[in-house]
Amino acid sequence: MTIEELMKLRNETVEKIVGKKEFVWINPNEIDYSEYEKALPISDEELKDAEERLVRFAPFIKKVFLETIETNGIIESPLESIFNMQKELEEKYQVNIPGKLYLKMDSHLPVAGSIKARGGVYEVLKHAEELAMEAGMISIDDDYSILADEKFKKFFSGFKVQVGSTGNLGLSIGITSAALGFEVIVHMSADAKQWKKDMLRSKGVTVIEYADDYGKAVEEGRKNSDADPKSYFVDDEKSMNLFLGYTVAASRMKKQLDEKGIIIDKEHPLLVYIPCGVGGAPGGVAYGLKRIFKENAYIFFVEPTLAPCMVLGMATELYENICVRDIGIYGLTHADGLAVGRASGLVSHLMDPILSGIFTLEDYKLYDYLRCLDKSESKRIEPSSCAAFEGPVTLMKYEASKKYIEEKIGKNIENAYHICWATGGRMVPQEDMEKFLKTHLK
Repeated sequence: MTIEELMKLRNETVEKIVGKKEFVWINPNEIDYSEYEKALPISDEELKDAEERLVRFAPFIKKVFLETIETNGIIESPLESIFNMQKELEEKYQVNIPGKLYLKMDSHLPVAGSIKARGGVYEVLKHAEELAMEAGMISIDDDYSILADEKFKKFFSGFKVQVGSTGNLGLSIGITSAALGFEVIVHMSADAKQWKKDMLRSKGVTVIEYADDYGKAVEEGRKNSDADPKSYFVDDEKSMNLFLGYTVAASRMKKQLDEKGIIIDKEHPLLVYIPCGVGGAPGGVAYGLKRIFKENAYIFFVEPTLAPCMVLGMATELYENICVRDIGIYGLTHADGLAVGRASGLVSHLMDPILSGIFTLEDYKLYDYLRCLDKSESKRIEPSSCAAFEGPVTLMKYEASKKYIEEKIGKNIENAYHICWATGGRMVPQEDMEKFLKTHLK
């Protein structure tokens, strides 16, 4: 498909994408939640099953990952108010952010230090459970801490787990699989950070590097795994298990809101901004949040202008059948975790009726937002994660999103709870973080 043909499809939006412009896209296919609920693509039983599986594995997680002792093996992150950051953003960008601003710190999740500790850890655990049950080594009523025993490690060592990644998913899959005893191969794209590759290798994980982008790493990893009957491939583009692992974040966050006395309803809407790469993590979180908060939750993704694969796929309605390279964009962004050229078909289709919209931002802002967060709240997250702040900063600046808010929320926006989802950062080496804080692109 030529750029000219694309222009005819969605002229104004595609023109902005091709021009690497910052903009907001409001999803024209979003439907009323009351209609959506009549034919859910994923049942509540599936969501509950995922939650219960993580509870079953909690004794194992607690035993193997000592940082989870305080939470009894539950992998969860803090939800914190960042009102100083809210003031800082309002002053720096001359905007008004109505309501209250919070940070969901998946940047500090145990095990892998990123949102990928949800889906990635879940999928590996589910695979291990299935193998152990098939071999008659464990039953659903057992204390799963026994999975840390040597006999299980020996058993799992006869199997492989493989994944293609820009970095954080590879970390979560590699660390969890290695802890169980699996042979692990992580196929890493060129933009993956060196420290992530080094950390994986230190855990005994085989890292295969590609000079190409994320898509190539996934393609080769899938091919490599398919050729081995004892190998299991974690497919970031197509995995429902990954997706289900991410959905559990929603019920966990509901409990955190309850503990803070925060009620989400029509008068007190929830607006959530999530950095988006291929889409699995933000998609799973979005689906879970919509199931719980229904029409009172408004979910926005945020992508770099240099790798806007989800907005390209959804705005053209070509979904996974178009890549940013098709329009002359090569995904060379400082937001390494978001450096993806083609959106997940599974996720982009699932988001079609429920996503509110997508913001895009230029790379220089990642570092500006990071400095704002460090200065105002003394919190540090990955530059990729900082993409989330573009949502509340520009929500009422763009005519399209302002109109959307006026029509959907009205004056209740003054009582809104804005949550920026920090997707990674805890494991970034101090030296790298200091460099990020000193990086100025504009």
